[in-house]
Amino acid sequence: MKVFNVSLPLFLSLCFFAYGQGSDAVYFNGTILTMEDGQGTAQALAVKDGRITFVGSWDDAQEFITARTVRVDLHNGTLLPGFIDVHGHITSAAGMIRALDLAPSPYGRVNSISDLQAVLAEAVNQKGSGPTVPILGNGYDDAIMAEHRHPTRRELDAVSLSSPIMVVHASGHASVANSAMLRLLDIPEDVKDPEGGSYGRDSANVLNGKLEENACFEALMKLTSFLPKDSAASGLPSDLEDFLRAQEQWLSFGQTTICDGRTMGVGLDLLRKAASMGLLKADVVYFPDYEANKSAQDDFAATHMRYENRLKFAGFKFSNDGSPQGKTAWLTQPYLIPPEGKGPDYRGFPIFSDERLYEDLKAVFSKGITAQLHVNGDAAIDQAIRVISRLKNEGYYVPGLRAALIHVQNSRPDHIAKIKEIGVIPSYFSSHVYLWGDWHYSSVLGPQRASFISPANSASKAGIIFTMHHDAPVTPPDLMTAVFSSVNRVTRSGRILGADERISVLEALKAITINAAYQIHEEGSKGSFKTGKLADMVILDKNPLAMDPKDLRGVRVLETIKEGRTLYRR
Repeated sequence: MKVFNVSLPLFLSLCFFAYGQGSDAVYFNGTILTMEDGQGTAQALAVKDGRITFVGSWDDAQEFITARTVRVDLHNGTLLPGFIDVHGHITSAAGMIRALDLAPSPYGRVNSISDLQAVLAEAVNQKGSGPTVPILGNGYDDAIMAEHRHPTRRELDAVSLSSPIMVVHASGHASVANSAMLRLLDIPEDVKDPEGGSYGRDSANVLNGKLEENACFEALMKLTSFLPKDSAASGLPSDLEDFLRAQEQWLSFGQTTICDGRTMGVGLDLLRKAASMGLLKADVVYFPDYEANKSAQDDFAATHMRYENRLKFAGFKFSNDGSPQGKTAWLTQPYLIPPEGKGPDYRGFPIFSDERLYEDLKAVFSKGITAQLHVNGDAAIDQAIRVISRLKNEGYYVPGLRAALIHVQNSRPDHIAKIKEIGVIPSYFSSHVYLWGDWHYSSVLGPQRASFISPANSASKAGIIFTMHHDAPVTPPDLMTAVFSSVNRVTRSGRILGADERISVLEALKAITINAAYQIHEEGSKGSFKTGKLADMVILDKNPLAMDPKDLRGVRVLETIKEGRTLYRR
C-alpha cells in the first residue's frame, strides 16, 4: 500500500469536486435569469454531469427529476450564469497578496500621505529594519488621498532610511521607492529612462523615487528576487499558497472563469504549475505579454484556445499606454491638471510606435491568434484603430478573431463607428465612473471628456458587443461594482457623470456573462443558461433586475458553482 503525503490545501483542491450538489440536481424556488434573448427567466434549471439539461417551467422539469436528483431550493435567491472575468490579473494579485494594503476608502484606510507613512512605519516596526528586509505596499491612490499627489522618496525615507520600501500605485502603472530600495534595485542617480517608461526627478534633477510604466514593471520584477519564497505552513510553496488565496477572492465574487491579462515572468510559471498540480478550480484564460514572450510565440500557438487542466492560452496582451488616474495614459489633448514635474502641454506617452505595433500584431493575427490591447487615452485608442484597420485592409485581421480594446477610458464619440467598422470588442473598466469619476472630472480630463469615459450606451446603440471588467488587483475582483457604475453613472461624491451613457441592468449583466463568453470565444459553452452548456452558475441574494439600481453595490454572492459543483459558499 502506497501512502501519499499531501498538504491540506492541495488535498482540498484535488478533491473539491466532492463538495456541492452532486452531478444530478435541480434548482428552483427563486429567480433564474437565463441571459438568453427571448427567454428571460425560468422557474427551474436541471444539471447532470456538469452540464445543463433543462431550463424552463417547474412542471416541465419533473421529467428530469429522479430519486437521485438533489433538489436545490434557492430560497428566493437569484441564479445567473457564472460571471466571466475578461480582464484581470490573478497572478499579479497573488504576487501582491502579502503586500501592505494601502488602498483608500471604500476598500481601505490610507486617505493621506500621513496615513501611508503610519502603515509603513507599523510594518517596519513589526518586521524589523535593515537592507535585507524589503517592505512592499500596494494600492495607494493620489486621486483619493488628501494631498492629491504621489508620495516622494524623501517621505518614504522619513519612515526608514535602512529598510527598502516600495509602494505601488492603485493603477499598477507607477510606484515610488525610497533611497534604500533604489540602492537594493541598483538604480543609480544617473539612470536613463527605459523605452516606454520614466524615472521621476525633482527640480534639482534628483530622483524623486517615482517610477512610471516600464521603469515600474522592471523594478517590480527585480524586487521579486528579494522577497521571501519560503514554504507556507501548508507545505505548499508560498507562491502557490498566495495563488490559492487569490483564486478564492475571485470565486467569492461569483466568477467561474478567471483571466490573467498580462502574464509575465514568474506569473507564467505559476499558472502552469498550479494547473499541472490540479489547483485551478475555475477555468483560467491567460494573455501573455507579447513583448516579454515574443520569442516563444510559436510554442503558445500550439496550445491556442485549448484548455489543459483548466488553463487556456487565449491570445497575447499589448500595453499601448498607461493609466488615466495615474496620468500616464496617452491623450491627444493635455491633462486638465498635469502631474508634478510636467508642463501644461503634457499628454502622457505611447509605449509603441505605429510600425512596431503593426509588425507585432501582424505576426499574431497571421497565426490566427487574437489580442487584448490596453488603450486608456484617446491617442492610444486612435493608434489601435489605425493599426488594426490597416491590418484588416491587408487581410491579416478578421473580426472573427475578436480582438479586444481594454479599458477604452478616454474614448471619443467618433471612436464608436470606427470600433464597429474594424470589428473589435471594447471592454470597459466601468467602475472608473464610481471610483475615480470625480478625479477625472476635476483633475484628469475635465467635465466634457470625463462624461464620455466607458461609453457603454453609445456602443450598445451602435450594435457593438461590449464587455466590462474589474482589472483586479487595481480594484478587488468585483464585477457588481462595474454593473452599478455602468447603470447609475454616479461618482463617489454623488455627481452624475455622463447620464446619456447609462445602460440597463440587463445590458450590464450580459456584459459580464454572455458577452464576456463571446469575447473569449466560449459563448457555445458559457455565459447563458441553455441546454448543453456548462453548469457554471452564481447565486445572488437579490435579483438585480427587481431592485433600486442605486443599491446594486450591496448585492452579495451567496454561492459560486462550476460545472454543477460548489466552489464558494458565503
